[in-house]
Amino acid sequence: MFNKGNKSEILNTEKVDTIIGLSTNIEGTIRATGTLRINGNVTGELIITGNVIIGDSSIIQGNIKAENVYVAGTVNGNVTASGQLQLTSTAKIIGDVDVKNIIIDEGAVFEGHCKAVPNEGSIKKEKGKDNISIA
Repeated sequence: MFNKGNKSEILNTEKVDTIIGLSTNIEGTIRATGTLRINGNVTGELIITGNVIIGDSSIIQGNIKAENVYVAGTVNGNVTASGQLQLTSTAKIIGDVDVKNIIIDEGAVFEGHCKAVPNEGSIKKEKGKDNISIA
């Protein structure tokens, strides 16, 4: 589920544009628009203008850049989401994340650094100083 303001949008297969099947292994960079669901394995970078859904048996070896990322499987790489990152109880991320919002269910594994900034204006650095003020 990805939140947009106060509304919730449930990801379902009717809105998925591309599906990578359970027995599929892909090597290389994937660039796509819309919602991508991965049930197989990918070695390479995912650059998605839209959403990415990583199935519970999937293994991703590479970085992910997308609007929203839903992880139920394993990601060995960095995740950048301009919207929301959700880790289910079966998720495992080994890498750094840079997101707007993050949801981590109990049982999920996350090993790395997390930068979660709600919006660009919420943290501003004072000119000429190393102090950070939160507005």
